[in-house]
Order: sequence, then C-alpha cells, then structure tokens
Amino acid sequence: MPDEPRKRRYDSMRREAQALETRAEIARAARRLFVAQGWAVTTVRDVAREAGVSAPTVYAAYKNKTGLTRALADAADLSADLTRALDELEDPAAGPADQLGAMAAFDRRLYERAGDIIALIRDAGRSEPELAAIYTNGRKAADQNRREVFGSWPHGSLRDGLDLETAIDIYAAMCNIDTYDTFVNERRWTPDRIERWWRKALPRELLNPDRPRRTS
Repeated sequence: MPDEPRKRRYDSMRREAQALETRAEIARAARRLFVAQGWAVTTVRDVAREAGVSAPTVYAAYKNKTGLTRALADAADLSADLTRALDELEDPAAGPADQLGAMAAFDRRLYERAGDIIALIRDAGRSEPELAAIYTNGRKAADQNRREVFGSWPHGSLRDGLDLETAIDIYAAMCNIDTYDTFVNERRWTPDRIERWWRKALPRELLNPDRPRRTS
C-alpha cells in the first residue's frame, strides 16, 4: 500500500495570516471604542481588552494610540474602493462630468464606510496635534487629487469665470463629511440619494453648460 502524501504545512504563511488577523482585530476593537466612548478616554489597555490581546501586543503592532489611529485613517481610502475610482477616472471615454461622478461615488463610499473615523480624527485633532495633522494632510491630499483631475480637463471645461482653485473649493464645500452627515443622518436621505444629488449638482456648479458632455 503506497504511503499517503504528507500534508503540506506553510507555517510561515500561517503565522503571517494570524498576525494580520490580530492586527485587524485590534483595529476593529479600537474603532468600536473610539466611536463609542471617544478617542481621548480610550486607552491602549482598553483596546487590548476589547480585542482579547495583551497591551504589549497592541504596542508591538501599532506603537501607540496615535499609530493605531493613523492606520485606521490609511485604511479609509481602501475601504471606499480606491482602485475602482481610479479605473473610472482613467477611462478614456470619461469626460469631466463622468469624472465628477466617479469622485462623488468614491466620496459617498468613503463617508458611508469610514465617516465615523474621519469625524473622530477631526474632532480629536482639536486637542491632539498629531491627529490634527492626520486630518489636515488628508484634506490637502484630497485637494491635490482634485487639482490633478480638474487640471487635466480641456480648456473651457469649467464655467466662465471659475478658476481651478475656486472649483476645488466648491467641490470641497459640497462633498465633505459634514454635508454627508447632515443629509444622511439628520435629513434622512439615503446614501444613494446624496450620491445622485452630487452627480447632478457638481457638473451644474463647476462645468461650462455650453460645452457638450457625456454623463454617466
């Protein structure tokens, strides 16, 4: 009777997977506590207890509470499917209105899936300079992304009298966490509805109405 094949064991990969799951569970626990009881009063020991690990494990994974918060902020864009947004922006057939729609859809997903983290970092940043820097840098990066997209449009795409920086300002004023929160949580709009409004309102506010454009 031939020997049965020996079951392969990928121990290093298993350890890596377990480490990643531990980091993910720590992050999930931190998010729950930060949102439920506030960033300032939540300790690393609280996060460790919630995650079912030791405090040294949290420190080893994220160094400190600010490092953990930064990791949550970094994960926000990924949670909103950044790759999908880039594919839509880079579509050769996409005109300015289509690109505005892709950006609005990304923002909707971002605020829907990670709005609590964005608001938490902004609010905690009022007393924590490191968190204020995370929030400010995120806003600056978003503005730079809009500058790159809007700046790639053919001459005459923007409304008459509207310069690039003002267009970026208008977009930021319309599509932000506070606007999303007002419509969805206070006025009881659905996320779909606010995305549809953004898709209609942004071209109306930013684009030259006399220039033909394809819409999604």
